[in-house]
Amino acid sequence: MPNLTLIDGSSYLFRAFHALPPLSNAQGEPTGALFGVVNMLRSTLKARPDYVAFVSDASGPTFRNTLYDKYKANRPPMPPELRAQIEPMLAIVGALGFPILRVSGVEADDVIGTLALQAHEKGIEVLISTGDKDLAQLVRPGITLINTMTNTTMDTNGVVEKFGVKPEQIIDFLSLTGDTVDNVPGVNKCGPKTAAKWLAEYGSLDNVMANAGKIGGKIGEYLREALPELPLSRELVTIKTDVPLDRTVTQLNLQERDTAALRELFTRYEFKAALKEMDHAAADAAAATPASTESPAAEPSRIDTSATPAELSGEGKYELVTTQAQFDNWLSQLHDAPLIAFDTETTSLDAMQADIVGLSLSVQLGHACYIPLGHDYPGVPAQLPRDEVLAALKPIFEDPKRPKVGQHAKYDMNILSHYGIVVQGLKHDTMLESYIWNATATRHDMDSLARKYLGYETVKYEEVAGKGAKQISFSQVDLDTACRYAAEDADITLRLHHALWPLLQSEPKLLKVYEDIEIPLVPVLAGMEQRGVLIDVDELRKQSQQLGKRMLQLQQEAWQSAGHEFNLDSPKQLQAILFDELGLPAKLKTPTGQPSTNEEALEAIADDHALPRLILEYRGLAKLRSTYTEKLAEMVNPRDGRVHTSYHQGAVATGRISSNDPNLQNIPVRTEEGRRIRQAFIAPKGWLVLAADYSQIELRIMAHLSGDEGLVRAFQEGGDIHRATAAEVFGLDPKDVTSNQRRAAKAINFGLMYGMSAFGLARQLGVDRGEASDYMARYFSRYPGVHAFMEATRERAHRDGYVETLFGRRLYLENLSARNQALRAGAERAAVNAPMQGTAADIIKRAMIAVAAWLKGRDDAYMLMQVHDELVFEVRADAIDTVREAVRERMSGAAELHVPLIVDVGVGKNWDEAH
Repeated sequence: MPNLTLIDGSSYLFRAFHALPPLSNAQGEPTGALFGVVNMLRSTLKARPDYVAFVSDASGPTFRNTLYDKYKANRPPMPPELRAQIEPMLAIVGALGFPILRVSGVEADDVIGTLALQAHEKGIEVLISTGDKDLAQLVRPGITLINTMTNTTMDTNGVVEKFGVKPEQIIDFLSLTGDTVDNVPGVNKCGPKTAAKWLAEYGSLDNVMANAGKIGGKIGEYLREALPELPLSRELVTIKTDVPLDRTVTQLNLQERDTAALRELFTRYEFKAALKEMDHAAADAAAATPASTESPAAEPSRIDTSATPAELSGEGKYELVTTQAQFDNWLSQLHDAPLIAFDTETTSLDAMQADIVGLSLSVQLGHACYIPLGHDYPGVPAQLPRDEVLAALKPIFEDPKRPKVGQHAKYDMNILSHYGIVVQGLKHDTMLESYIWNATATRHDMDSLARKYLGYETVKYEEVAGKGAKQISFSQVDLDTACRYAAEDADITLRLHHALWPLLQSEPKLLKVYEDIEIPLVPVLAGMEQRGVLIDVDELRKQSQQLGKRMLQLQQEAWQSAGHEFNLDSPKQLQAILFDELGLPAKLKTPTGQPSTNEEALEAIADDHALPRLILEYRGLAKLRSTYTEKLAEMVNPRDGRVHTSYHQGAVATGRISSNDPNLQNIPVRTEEGRRIRQAFIAPKGWLVLAADYSQIELRIMAHLSGDEGLVRAFQEGGDIHRATAAEVFGLDPKDVTSNQRRAAKAINFGLMYGMSAFGLARQLGVDRGEASDYMARYFSRYPGVHAFMEATRERAHRDGYVETLFGRRLYLENLSARNQALRAGAERAAVNAPMQGTAADIIKRAMIAVAAWLKGRDDAYMLMQVHDELVFEVRADAIDTVREAVRERMSGAAELHVPLIVDVGVGKNWDEAH
């Protein structure tokens, strides 16, 4: 049966504009919406429809504006960056060969409705590509909607499931709910559920209106008030299906593409993947023939990632592997596969203590298997022997020439390491593909990614294992249920790669960050997690006792200061004492309007009375005790007596690595008690701890990025940068700079990177705002390049919606266009700081990769921890000198800046001594 695809071009453009980041080309022309439209159109072309049309709104009013002059009156004006993409969009659509229809006086929906019914009458299957709910009224057998943004289709049953009414009731449904965006009146407070309920009871809008007197409550009053306008609402939402057109359905053939025009347009708007697709069309066709199938060692960039919407979002076919014949068949598939997706199921989220329960694999979209290895519930069917299965898979997993893809693959690599398998050949990680494409667009877990990029709802863990106290271990889940959940993980991983990899290929800078930094770092972090760090539990217990004693002293002092006993851990009691009994000013309020007793609020009144400072110290010690001195001892792994943190690459937008269980990044260093915790991080007998720390790396990056001659010179001369800055700001010889002047310069140096205002600087230095403003003015007059860089960065952020690190990592910023001045100012401060912080993150990651490559094969040194700008190692005593110089050399060489990258290296029996 012939088919027709009708593309709602206006919907395409608006959805792409709001869904994708605000991209632009080198000339600053906006391209984000264009990029989305081109990708959606390429998906349509792969489906090869018999007839197709791209339908877009024409400019000017429509008949609905004549019916109702307030129609769409509430819509804000089209953003200029969106308007600028309309004509380029039409040019690309035309060059691709799509017939374009734009009819004055009506909307695109009316043209689509007319063509859909004409085609339906001729027996032609109709697929309407849109995200517009109004078009659901056209659905019937033979007419289906598809949302290309989520790759989901909607037939008659889908309409009922989504709206609660049949397609033929959609007009009445929309008449009742109205539309605030289009300014269709509707019934006040009548939402979708109420409208569906009324139509289920009365069948039609006319019957609802006839029975309006029977409907009670406030909603009944609203319905009766709306009765005079409901016929108008119905007319406004009804799609016309009799629009006069200059061509028939069978004249809507896809035309031959204008390759010259396409090449010019794709080049101008920098659509690299589309250009590559044109350049390699012949090669791709040849590669599709059996005679030239890629070998298993194929380069990942050559792996075919073309996929139809159905392949990305359709139902999967999953096989439960419990016999040797099934397993042998999958082994054969793995040997011939250009890319292997893999995932493990385990007994725990703690990779260092978990046991494997099963393994899932996928080498073809929509197909996957689950191999159960450790299910142990009563009556469990026979499973293949775990050790034999893993032994057979080991050569494949350890073959660097067999490309593999995972979702947060580091976890699975750690699990397999328990069984003597060192995974090699990890070419892709879908968590990292999403993270590098846009770190802030979504969370990067599988469920979120599948929903965003595939329009697919995954089976959730709670659906197969239960929730809360009743949740069972995965080893207790029956095999059929486990297969449905686990095999889907491998399948969706492969699908996500097919969706995300073309996006990265279209942006060479992002691709380089992904391939050169993030993917090589995965095995490095996995190795660090597996090694862990030795902890002196006795030292922690001693510190915990000392902290407890000091907390008791502080409690006594606080009671004495307040004049009576109270619970120091009770914000309510503290609030009453501070603000009611002592009459201290409440400078900060909680969201409910009560005086706040949080850390910031206490700091604000700490100079007014002794009690706030005592509470702050007490809380600080309590946090140290609960978070570190007591908890760290409980986290020692009984398998090896070490603590194993988990590092996260996809958690911080700037590219920084974070960690948890324990969170190494938050161990305080500003207090003596905080620094002492590092004494519990020790080396084994005959070994030492080596700590290597970048010196003032973000300031050095500021000097490089700004190119300011004075700042660059100060670093090149190798002196005290804060003293040098103070000398510039205060017009002194460096030797005459006082400690207070140096402190002020240090506050300015670091404060400016974080967008500190004169008010913030004044507060930090304890001076008035005028004096702080004067300091900043003098700073910028001496370092004009810094000021120019900051202004240019803000402008670039507003123009592009993102800033970049030195290596091309993009840092998207929300709220740059927010009406709220505080939100907008915060986004601008982040825009200035992000390139420094992000570049520092990239540099230390590059250093880790370089150092790990040098350490490979050695048994006298191991990289253990990464904390901010510091790397910590465990080194055999006789190798200290060799390792020290090798680490310093590779960290210093991790980037080429206009100023030297200085690395401070220390050695000791514990981390505190080394630091």
